[in-house]
Amino acid sequence: MAAAPHETSADLPQRDPHPGIGFHALMPTACIQQPGTRIKLVSERLVVTSPDPDDATAAETRRDIPLRDLDKLVMGEGVAITTPALAEMLRRLIPISLTDRRGRFLGSFQPATPHQGAARLRHYQRALEPQFASTITSSLIAAKIYNQRRVVQRIAQSRHQNDQFVPMGIQKALVALENSAAKLTAGLPIESLRGHEGSSTATYFQAWASFFPADFPFERRSTRPPLNPVNAALSFTTTLIYHEMHSFIHARGLDPALGLLHTTENGRWYLALDLMEPFRPVVAEALTLDLFSRRMLNAKHFEPHDGGVYLTREGRAKLILQYEKRMERQFMSEHRGHRTTLRQQLDHQAVLIKRALDDPAVFDPFRMN
Repeated sequence: MAAAPHETSADLPQRDPHPGIGFHALMPTACIQQPGTRIKLVSERLVVTSPDPDDATAAETRRDIPLRDLDKLVMGEGVAITTPALAEMLRRLIPISLTDRRGRFLGSFQPATPHQGAARLRHYQRALEPQFASTITSSLIAAKIYNQRRVVQRIAQSRHQNDQFVPMGIQKALVALENSAAKLTAGLPIESLRGHEGSSTATYFQAWASFFPADFPFERRSTRPPLNPVNAALSFTTTLIYHEMHSFIHARGLDPALGLLHTTENGRWYLALDLMEPFRPVVAEALTLDLFSRRMLNAKHFEPHDGGVYLTREGRAKLILQYEKRMERQFMSEHRGHRTTLRQQLDHQAVLIKRALDDPAVFDPFRMN
């Protein structure tokens, strides 16, 4: 799939009068962040209310969300949800993610995992096999480099209609990424593959950074904390993908913590980090660049905190809306041969890794058109 085509102003929804409650009728994710908001279950709907500013004893209904239209809920720590609402969402296999006041994810409520003891046992066995890890890792890195090159290529084509006007630095980066992909061979040790991925990503980021507006430069990646607005948006978008990937792996009955490309340690879902790698250029980086290039995010959407820079509540709502538009837009995949969405491809990645436990050759990570 190609990076999502640029939206026009006609594609964008009308301004939300309640930016702390981000739910759009065409989007399957509700983002509810406004402190004091309450969520309760009424029949087969979530009714979202918040205190009435003119009457402290009354509540004002802000949203009425049919559960059939909802795939995921992201809610802030200042939001209250009733137990019946929580139970019904889990019953319908709808995950709920909880964030703090800065938009950092605290954890999630996941539907009960399927009874997949045999699959998990096989997963644990395979994770200890160097050849299996090398095969899967090599495929993931090859797909990631391919997607990195396609993102740079597509952006360069859209900004420079004639190849002779493409800056030399961009041309060199495209050649370097193509050569890097050609050097990937089966059977390389994991350490070599990780080094290969790191050098390719450095080349890619140097080219990617050159496309940003002068008032929002990207000099280097910083995460804990993000040190500027670009890193803040990139980190938040990456976290959205990470938690979605975790949910899909969980739903398929595998252990999201067993890394292959990333070393398995305590503290993170390393398989989720592995499987999302090909999606970073297509979703996190392409979307972040789009948001700043089109001035959808600006200085007022960021605030300093704890030595870093973070999105404001309004900034998060804007980003999530555009993330959902990108994840749900259908396209014809040249590699899959049918219409799909990026969200469906995230899920398919989890399906493929489960099938690969029996036959690693079937693992074919996501590639852009």
